[in-house]
Amino acid sequence: MTQDNQTSVRVELQFTRNLGNYESIKLSVGVEDFVRTGENTNTATDRIYKFVEDKLIEKVKEIEVELKGHK
Repeated sequence: MTQDNQTSVRVELQFTRNLGNYESIKLSVGVEDFVRTGENTNTATDRIYKFVEDKLIEKVKEIEVELKGHK
């Protein structure tokens, strides 16, 4: 897709999971992209947020499986 202008949108989400014994794991996922043709800043933000949210959930699930395997 082509860029509509040079407006940049960045979304970053973090998730922290307490592991007990004063340990925790923090996962951060972020993406920066440009507003594409046919989008405005709000729709671009929604698109990027959805991608980041889905990717964070995917990675948290992977970590949960990994942690269960090491108990």
